[in-house]
Amino acid sequence: MPPDFALVTVTHNSAADVRVLLGSVARHLPGVRTVVVDNASSDDTVAVARGFGGVMVVALDSNIGFGRANNRGLEAVTEPVAVLVNPDVEIFDDSLRALAAEALRGEERLLAPLVLSPDGSRQDTVHGLPAGAADAVRALVAPAAVPGRMGVWLAPWRASDPRRVGWAVGCALGARTETLRRLGPFDESIFLYGEDMELGLRAGASGVATWFWPAARVLHRQAHSSSVAFGGEPFVRQARARHDVVARRLGPRRAVVDDALQALTFCARIVVKPLAGRSAARERAQLRAMVSVWRSGRRG
Repeated sequence: MPPDFALVTVTHNSAADVRVLLGSVARHLPGVRTVVVDNASSDDTVAVARGFGGVMVVALDSNIGFGRANNRGLEAVTEPVAVLVNPDVEIFDDSLRALAAEALRGEERLLAPLVLSPDGSRQDTVHGLPAGAADAVRALVAPAAVPGRMGVWLAPWRASDPRRVGWAVGCALGARTETLRRLGPFDESIFLYGEDMELGLRAGASGVATWFWPAARVLHRQAHSSSVAFGGEPFVRQARARHDVVARRLGPRRAVVDDALQALTFCARIVVKPLAGRSAARERAQLRAMVSVWRSGRRG
């Protein structure tokens, strides 16, 4: 019986990452097809991908962006379920098979697996709706300091059981192929950043909920080629993308509230982290990025 799902990944100068990803798929998901859409890499990403069996490579002539490239990859999927993964994801068991089977049961949903860092810690890849009550509390209280159900409410990625969330980070996300195609899935007007939040909010508005499905697991090394391209983490681009998506999907007032809660979160961490002997340089950079976005918005 052929596998009922395929993987789709988008690459750009990702030779080392895609070698690890495809090798892990071969070990743990034999027979599962991977569609690699390459955004005009200048390294040997395409050659590496073509060296693996069960891989279809779509080599683009230009870098059309993350969302558009994923949409192109879905056009090549013939399986009933597609799982979108970043090239810096690694498969370490066969649990995505169960996620694919779950996607075919019941109502249409977007399913987000548990995402682990190389040290085994959980990544914060699922979230409630932006500017919600949980965001307001989390701006002042570290979720790690809150036990039990309240802690899971603040940080849904800590949940042990499936739960509905507002949206999921796009490093690993699965659904019925027909559902993803009907949704787009990604807004092609967005070149990079914010596509996953926009998808989750738009899907939810159309009746397709996003669920955290922690029984399925992947490893994510967060080795983004975009960080290299932009000379580090592109905080200004990320802040502007988040603001624009929230404004478009939830309204400009909600976007202002979300901006304020994000800024409050960064300020709180800037105060607290040095007290614990940790650097707050990242949060300072994130706060500066938000201020830059605010200023540009007022000028516009």
